[in-house]
Amino acid sequence: MKSAVGSLLMQEGLKYLEKNPEKNMGNMLKWAKKFPTSQENKEKIEMIENIWFEENNIWKDFMLKILRELHPNQVQKFIINYMINSGVVGMPKAEKLAKEHGCSIPWTILMDPTSACNLKCKGCWAENYKKADSMSYEELDRIIREGKELGIYMYIYSGGEPLMRKKDLIRLAEKHSDCMFLSFTNGTLIDEEFAKDVQRVGNLTFAISVEGIGEATDMRRGEGVYDRVIKAMDILKEHKIGFGFSTCYHSKNVDDVSSDEFIDLMIDKGAYFGWFFTYIPLGNGADLDLVATPEQREYMYHRLRELRSKKPLFLMDFWNDGEYVRGCIAGGRRYFHINAHGDVEPCAFVHYSNYNIHDVSLLEALKSPIFMQYQKYQPFNDNLLRPCPMFDNPDILRKMVHESGAKSTQPLDEESVDNLADKNNVFAEKWAPVASELWELNRKEAVLREKLKKHAVNQ
Repeated sequence: MKSAVGSLLMQEGLKYLEKNPEKNMGNMLKWAKKFPTSQENKEKIEMIENIWFEENNIWKDFMLKILRELHPNQVQKFIINYMINSGVVGMPKAEKLAKEHGCSIPWTILMDPTSACNLKCKGCWAENYKKADSMSYEELDRIIREGKELGIYMYIYSGGEPLMRKKDLIRLAEKHSDCMFLSFTNGTLIDEEFAKDVQRVGNLTFAISVEGIGEATDMRRGEGVYDRVIKAMDILKEHKIGFGFSTCYHSKNVDDVSSDEFIDLMIDKGAYFGWFFTYIPLGNGADLDLVATPEQREYMYHRLRELRSKKPLFLMDFWNDGEYVRGCIAGGRRYFHINAHGDVEPCAFVHYSNYNIHDVSLLEALKSPIFMQYQKYQPFNDNLLRPCPMFDNPDILRKMVHESGAKSTQPLDEESVDNLADKNNVFAEKWAPVASELWELNRKEAVLREKLKKHAVNQ
């Protein structure tokens, strides 16, 4: 009853906000501060309030863009499901249950409806799974139902190509209308009919894979794919559906995906966020030449921070943002992965597992031996710019897999953890001195900021 009353109040508040976003947002924030909530949530509200009332703040422009340009269904579901259910309600519940059960309970679950795909991209992280694997609608539904009992209201799809299961994704979004869903997708299966369904349900959004303009994308994904991606973005924008882009930067495209031209194009096409990954050489036959050099990774570290300061776009870097999330988020700490075969993996890139979701409950899966190893060793490095146990600290991954007895989940290429660790040690050793220099610079800047802050208070 309390939840229902809260939802009704929020819906009325959103109607009020829609009438005049710029004028009424400030009143909404003042109203939100009156409700009992955690200290962390109060601080988040105050941060948004500070942004809102600051002159010429790029993030205020970004928030106004969301309120003005997205369909009301999308705005409502984003605020209620993502910000309230997942953040204000779900996370405290998950933290409480994690203490009770002695295991990590994440903010989100990444799962693969299918391993099938209509493309064959070079260097795909999932290319060594069986292509015929799929989880049934009933299995996906069970995971979400059990997840909500643990306080998880955010679900992410990968694959394979998740949109090969369009109808099931819409059914799940409809049934679990209190959750938020994000699908990674190559974008080529998005059409008008699907966009209308997505607009109607409101709680499904997309991260569309793109690796630069024109040939920079087609080089890995196939001829003509870039044009199909742009068409998909145009369809989503026309239907006022929020989406972002997902890009894998590697040795051949760093300049392409970090250019003003590319970022401005993504904004113009309607993207609200961008998720950057670096290429990881998975499998015995992986192309090692595509691995970004330490200099390129350092460049992306600085470049994304520069772009955040001047572009109305929320940008994330899965590796270089480790300092903001206290290192690795995998192993159930903030997320984990269930592949299309049902194997419960600590990360989308770490293909070792003890349990299959068909045989255990979600809570039992979170207590799997390899997940408990993650919990034992996180963070894997005092330098949070070296967060990953596989790519930055491969000997730790080797140790965790051996100690947990986890087995490879790559049936087409059962790469041993020893081979994987030996291969990645080469890249980890090259990155370590660069990361150390960056980390030391960060510490000095943090100390300086603190001194300036104290000085301003004393004045």
